[in-house]
Amino acid sequence: MADTDEMPIVSEAQPWEDVQVMLEEAGLSDGLPLVPPTLDRLNAMLVGRGAPDQSFGFVMPLMGELTLKAVAYNCVMAGCRPAELPVVLSAVEACIEPQFNLLGVLSTTGTPAVAVCVHGPIVQALGLNAGGNCLGPGNRTNACIGRAVSLVLRNVGGARAGIADMATMGQPGKYTFCFAEGAHAGIPPLHVRRGFSASDSAVTVLGVSGTAEVLPAEERDGPELVLQPIAAAMNAAIDCTSAVRKPERGEQVFLMPPEMADILAKDGWDLARLQTYLHGRRQQFVYEGVDERDERPLARSPEDIHPIVTGGVGIKMTYLPLWSGGSDTVTKPIRSLSA
Repeated sequence: MADTDEMPIVSEAQPWEDVQVMLEEAGLSDGLPLVPPTLDRLNAMLVGRGAPDQSFGFVMPLMGELTLKAVAYNCVMAGCRPAELPVVLSAVEACIEPQFNLLGVLSTTGTPAVAVCVHGPIVQALGLNAGGNCLGPGNRTNACIGRAVSLVLRNVGGARAGIADMATMGQPGKYTFCFAEGAHAGIPPLHVRRGFSASDSAVTVLGVSGTAEVLPAEERDGPELVLQPIAAAMNAAIDCTSAVRKPERGEQVFLMPPEMADILAKDGWDLARLQTYLHGRRQQFVYEGVDERDERPLARSPEDIHPIVTGGVGIKMTYLPLWSGGSDTVTKPIRSLSA
């Protein structure tokens, strides 16, 4: 979609219904209604951002060129505001890092979606939701940023169903999947753990095969009783996917509401102790007739277990199983765009 001929500009006078049909016939639609990409909207997205044809790389599976204009065009259709363009661009740049394995994530017959987690001061500045229902509907910024990333991967990268996206089932997260990290004194933000300052704004992309609700044990007055069900979810994901046969274990990610993080902090558990505890909790389910044992830890290393504090009131956590085909999470600073 780097070719401007593949980014049709519509006039303000064109009927909304006709625009939807035109964009669908052009292969640009994800199935939901799109904001008409008028010249005024595109210019408003690009003004002061630099050269529209500036290239930031190429997007698999079909190696479309990631230009500023192409990202802006898809941001318009997704309903983004101009201030959200740098987040979308930075997220897609993170996706094209080799360790993310975008080709595998987008072209597999499996179910992974690209999830976007936003960190730092930009969360409040843009009004992203890191509270209740942070993975659900109701927040325009979360929804539009996630959708814009998905549209770029579809329309620039070519990840269209039956062409390059070969998912047997897919999942709803492929429409939009964006949330923000909250703050907790006991667990440093993920981007800080990766060398950024707390005052930096950053974005992390994750190739996520779904979400799983995890409820702590009924008697939850202790870190072990909070974390044991998360360990059970991690074990189950390994045992029921190709991860059990992979030569190397990867990362683990789960979302923890502040109430659960408070329980760990009250008992003096820091991030390192949490990670070490979960790392050693491998308990394999042994299938009948299968003799091969997998006793490797739950992750490549304790540091590859990533709790992210987010969400609202309540005790239910969310496990995000990463795609078992092989994809590492990638964190990038939010790019500063200026003319």
